[in-house]
Amino acid sequence: MRGRRRLTAVIAVLIPVILAGWTVTAVFAQSPSPTAGGSPAPLPGDPVKGQQLFTAQGCGTCHGANLEGSGLAPRLNPITQLAGVPNPKDPTFIENTICNGRPKDPAYSGTMAAYCPALSEQQIRDLTAYILDQNSKGGAALDPVALARSNVFWVTISIFLLVMVTYLLARYNMRWIDRRAAERRERERRR
Repeated sequence: MRGRRRLTAVIAVLIPVILAGWTVTAVFAQSPSPTAGGSPAPLPGDPVKGQQLFTAQGCGTCHGANLEGSGLAPRLNPITQLAGVPNPKDPTFIENTICNGRPKDPAYSGTMAAYCPALSEQQIRDLTAYILDQNSKGGAALDPVALARSNVFWVTISIFLLVMVTYLLARYNMRWIDRRAAERRERERRR
């Protein structure tokens, strides 16, 4: 009997500890990592102007309005690791890609056009700053499949916790009823 109580107590403590650990891990995994100096690297341009330019130039047509990508072009938030690119978050790489374009990648149906003649150097830096700023914020909105998986996961965890709490309360209640019944039988036996 004593072993069962300890097991129930361990389960009652262990589940919230595991959930708290998952939560803390998720929070720290999504927070942007600082550079070696301890502070984020300065952006090459103005992200607000870059966002306006992204919308005005129609970049969202291929890269998605929220940088989520499409079948035409890769995701820009979080930025897709392309073959042959050691660091896709390198500002120089992003600026060169915007300026000079990129050949068709086998994973996507479109090619990246060169925008250097149409955009100034400052506009290219602003677009780069916008992309880097969005990546430093910990990711884009979830696509529908990832959102559905996340919902299923958390609903499953919630149901499991509700079942465990119900089980623990039922066990406690039954022990309480048993003790009361034993006390009542003891009182009746003494009479």
